[in-house]
Amino acid sequence: MPTTTVTESELDTLADLNRDYIQCVQHSDVRRFDEILADDFLCSNPDGSLVDREAFLKQTAKPVANRNLQVHDVNIRLMGDIAIIHARTTYLGADGREAAGRYTDVWARRNGRWLAVSAHVTRR
Repeated sequence: MPTTTVTESELDTLADLNRDYIQCVQHSDVRRFDEILADDFLCSNPDGSLVDREAFLKQTAKPVANRNLQVHDVNIRLMGDIAIIHARTTYLGADGREAAGRYTDVWARRNGRWLAVSAHVTRR
C-alpha cells in the first residue's frame, strides 16, 4: 500500500483554513467563504437540511446569534488530495447558555488550492 508523506506545511495550511472557516461562521464573512468554498460545495445543517453553495452563502450572510464560538480537539486527516477535518465546538447560544456541537469538513486540493467541498454540522 503506497504511503503519503504529510508535510507540516500542508497541515498548517489546512489548520489555517479551518480557523478561517470557523471565523467566517462566527462573523458572517461571505466574502472569505466565497474564496474557500468549491463550486460544488454542500453542507448538512444541524436541522438535517442539505444546502448547496449558493444557499449556504445566503444563510451565512445572516447575522449569527451565537457568540464565542470555540473549536476543540481538531483532527486533520490528509489522504492525498482530500483532507477531512473533525472537531468539537462550544459557544454561547442566543439565550446566553453554553452549547456544543461537532463538525466534519471535507477539503479537496484542486488546481493546487485547498477548497471546502463538504461540511456536516451537529449541535446539541
